[in-house]
Amino acid sequence: MAKNLSVLARQFSTSTANHALVRAPVQVFGIEGRYATALYSAASKQKALDAVEKDLTSFVDVLKKDGRLADFLYDPSIKVALKNQGLGGVADKLKMNPLSKNLLLAVAENNRFSFIPAISTAFSTIMAGHRGEVVCEVTTAKALDAGMAKEVEGALGAFLKKGEKALITYKVDPAIVGGMVVSIGDKFCDMSMATKLNKYSELLKAAA
Repeated sequence: MAKNLSVLARQFSTSTANHALVRAPVQVFGIEGRYATALYSAASKQKALDAVEKDLTSFVDVLKKDGRLADFLYDPSIKVALKNQGLGGVADKLKMNPLSKNLLLAVAENNRFSFIPAISTAFSTIMAGHRGEVVCEVTTAKALDAGMAKEVEGALGAFLKKGEKALITYKVDPAIVGGMVVSIGDKFCDMSMATKLNKYSELLKAAA
């Protein structure tokens, strides 16, 4: 897999002068992370990072809104060659950067269409690191008011290095009951009431 992705990164780049991979500012994992990292390396060399990020986001938006396109790509009865042709047409219509188009075709060639949204997310995570942003996600049982959100932002700031900026996403999940679940980059902290209750329940069962 690593060898194939190294080759893929070189295929993304039109320059044959330098095949060394450009190191991503943050690590992203899984198959989607490997594609995103290879794409970041190629786009960095060609100074096309912003264009590629915009392309991927636009394509995922189209995929969400156009049910026919999604059905076409995910239908196992349709030949990969035909899907490649369709993807190429969509990329041309969206006026995508050649690197973005090549990424879609490379994913299609391996019949991994379902990974496209995850690759886009992974690439955005890398780009956040490139811009000095740290992706943070705060999940609470109820929506936070402005005052509480400001307190959370201040607390998260203590975990950041000089020059870094928190890119915070707030989510609501009643299942956590109370408290909050926080992720800061690759760090994760579960302070939810649901988790505490589960721990207490396990302790009580062990003591019975």
